[in-house]
Amino acid sequence: MDIEKYIDFKEKVVKNVSKVIVGKEKIIELIAVSFICGGHVLIEDVPGLGKTLMVKAFAKTIGGSFKRIQFTPDLLPSDLTGINFYNQKKGEFEFRPGPLFANIILADEINRATPRTQSSLLEAMEEKQVTVDGVTRKLPDPFMVLATQNPVETYGTFPLPEAELDRFFMRIKIGYPSREEEIEIINRNKKKDMLEDIDTIVDSDEVNYLKENFINVRASKEVMDYLLDIVDATRKSESILLGVSPRGSVALFKASQVYALFNGRDYIIPEDIKYLAPFILNHRIITIGASKSKDIYEAINNLLENIKVPVEEI
Repeated sequence: MDIEKYIDFKEKVVKNVSKVIVGKEKIIELIAVSFICGGHVLIEDVPGLGKTLMVKAFAKTIGGSFKRIQFTPDLLPSDLTGINFYNQKKGEFEFRPGPLFANIILADEINRATPRTQSSLLEAMEEKQVTVDGVTRKLPDPFMVLATQNPVETYGTFPLPEAELDRFFMRIKIGYPSREEEIEIINRNKKKDMLEDIDTIVDSDEVNYLKENFINVRASKEVMDYLLDIVDATRKSESILLGVSPRGSVALFKASQVYALFNGRDYIIPEDIKYLAPFILNHRIITIGASKSKDIYEAINNLLENIKVPVEEI
């Protein structure tokens, strides 16, 4: 396993996307981790922080096919998956694939679609396939959904069901820029199309290598116990109504493997798990008497502070 390939991938993706996104290197790195793991990302924050621009820049950096879907209340499941239509010239039905048949999907304002339409994403996100009229079709590989939603506005929106939230690998908040970063953003926006500066810098062979080999990263028994202690704490905490599922445990382990490689190691350390846990677990728990993501982050951080971190042995 060539660790340098992972370091090189991280550095060039972060550098390329940062040509249009200012001061969000850690967020870009988290999206890259999710991509290598084959996961999907929910980017949740107030309007105007560059969520859509970040997704477009990342998609262009990775290459492959890209589709943007604007979620609205009148969007139907068939608008995503595709339909069978009757071809009069051929005298038979043909399948017209929907926008889900692409490598990178931007699901813009995903919480504006009805629960029925959102449910059509469940099979696609988990099994990388869609079923239309009883026929199952595989989606392209790689396949990644990068969804955005506004957590503040409630008019005309529908809450994402827990089953769909659990299929997102991470939920990330971008946050406001610093004063210096905002000056840089204003200066960069003098250019009409900033995405012109973004080039495709990753090829399919590189992606396949990265996605196939990160599983070789090792973890000691003490590190595995630490990861499971965190997950178990979410299930036993009196302030948490619904704890993390096994899917969350697997996601945290996989993310820690890739994050270790991005930092030049072929083994996981407790700090990898502790850093990634809030991003991977925050949307997989339901707290008692708290619905805001800020409160959920605080609940996870409180758990992390009370769990003993093992001493690393190499």
